[in-house]
This record gives sequence, structure tokens and C-alpha cells, in this order.
Amino acid sequence: MRIKIFFIPVFFVLIFTVPSLGAGAYSYNDDNAVIGLTKTYKVKDNESLIEIARKFGLGYNEIVDANPDLDAFVPGVGMSVKIPTSWILPDVGVYDGIVINLSEMRLYYFLEIKGIKLVKTFPVGIGSELNNTPVGRFKIVKKTVNPSWYVPESIRKKKSWLPKVIPPGSGNPLGSYALKLSLGDILIHGTNRPWSIGRKATHGCIRMYPENISELFRLVPEGAEVNIVQQPVKVGIRNDKIYIEVHKDKHEKNTDYFNETIHLLNMKNVLKNINLEKLHQALQEKNGIPVEISNWVSRN
Repeated sequence: MRIKIFFIPVFFVLIFTVPSLGAGAYSYNDDNAVIGLTKTYKVKDNESLIEIARKFGLGYNEIVDANPDLDAFVPGVGMSVKIPTSWILPDVGVYDGIVINLSEMRLYYFLEIKGIKLVKTFPVGIGSELNNTPVGRFKIVKKTVNPSWYVPESIRKKKSWLPKVIPPGSGNPLGSYALKLSLGDILIHGTNRPWSIGRKATHGCIRMYPENISELFRLVPEGAEVNIVQQPVKVGIRNDKIYIEVHKDKHEKNTDYFNETIHLLNMKNVLKNINLEKLHQALQEKNGIPVEISNWVSRN
């Protein structure tokens, strides 16, 4: 009877609050910074990796980096595809509101419901090489349904045929929802080009799949914090095991990945517990998937 009394409140919290968040809400705590699980999937019919990525809430960069030996457009029917739906949370000190890690092109939304810490995560498209998305701390200052796109003069100079304003509709690159940040014209918005998610393809804004921005728009309030970071290397702990996640980030081409990782491991006081061979392999592969680098044999 005592066991039933203990579990009933948690059961009802999960049943009546978590489903309102939609699919893919992960629980976490300060000692468990690794969420999700990596899976495999068999290619059906004429599926491309781009289509498979969207099916599993991934961006182009994630699916390609996790499967370097497969053709992104014609992987082949029946081929086994690694689905990297596992992540280490960015190292930002306090988990609150939205955190965007440009290096992995992924957005995290943190919230707490009745004492349960939850995070939802979505792939994003970010600024191109010449239009880098800025890093820093901002706020959501306005939420707009069916936004019009006021084309920046810098874009009209290169594409003079564009009008000053593009109204809502299928030709609007902002999609159906937009969240304006407290920084110039930077938005988190939808897109009419879903294949651009997981790519550096915007003029500085953060772009999301239509189904993802509609969900985030519903959840996030005006005034929410937005922390944009650039972390090509992340370190996390799950069940006393040490993990590293490494991303290919041309913007950080001068980064010393090894020393950066050693610094992160030292900050978490786990440097003495790592396997250097595993660490070097993870740094070499840079496949964007959390890899265990503990110096003992994994039981997974």
C-alpha cells in the first residue's frame, strides 16, 4: 500500500501535465545532463536522409554527421541509419527558458512542472557564414502569428526584385509563427524551406520546422530568456558515466578541441576518470553523438 501511495502523485503529474507539452519532453536533473537515446532505422522506399531527419526531429547536419558513409539523398532501401536522438545539455550554468547551441544547430527549451524538470529540444537552421547568428543573452519581446516579412535593405540590395514587405502565405520565408528577440531583427521563426533545417542558411535568424515552431510558440511566453551559445564540445554525466559530444563547427576552426575538452572535464572534476583512447577517437570522429569515455568498461 505504501508503494501505491508513493507512486500515484507522480503518475498523475505525468499523465495530466507532460502530454500537454507534446512529444519529446525529457526529464533531467543537475547530475544527469545526458538525455534521449540513439536508435537505428531501416530506410524504406526512396527515403532520403533529409526526410528521415525530419521524421525523427533532426536537422540535416545531425543525420549526415552521424552517418558519414551514407549518401544523404540516396542512402539505399534497407540500409541501417543511425538516429542520433541523444544529446548532452549545453553547459550554461542555469537551465531556464531557451538555450540555442549554434555549434550543433539545436534549440533547448527548459521548464519545470510541479517540481519535475523538463526539456524539449528541436533542430534549427542558423545564420550563414557571412551572416552569423549572434551569441549572447536575450529575451522574447514579441510573439506574432502569420508574420509579414519586412525585407532588410541588405537583402534587397542583392535581390532587387523583392518587395519591401512579403505578406503571410506560402511565399513567406518566416512561416506561420515568429518570436522576436531583443536584438535588432533577429527572430526564431518557421520556414517554407524545411530542408534548410540543420544548415547555415539564414541571414542571422533561427529557423525551425513548421511543426516545431508551432509547438514552441504555444509553450514559450513573452519575456522568456534566450541564451545563444557556441559550444562545439559538450561534456555530461549519466548514471555515473562520462560522455562527450563533439560537433564539426567551421566557425570554431581555431578551437583546440583536445585542450577545450580537458578543460571541461577538469571543471567537472572527472578528468582522472576518462579513457584517453576513447576521448581521442570521439574528437577525431566529431559525429555529434554522446560517446562514453569513462575509463572503466561500459555496461551498456
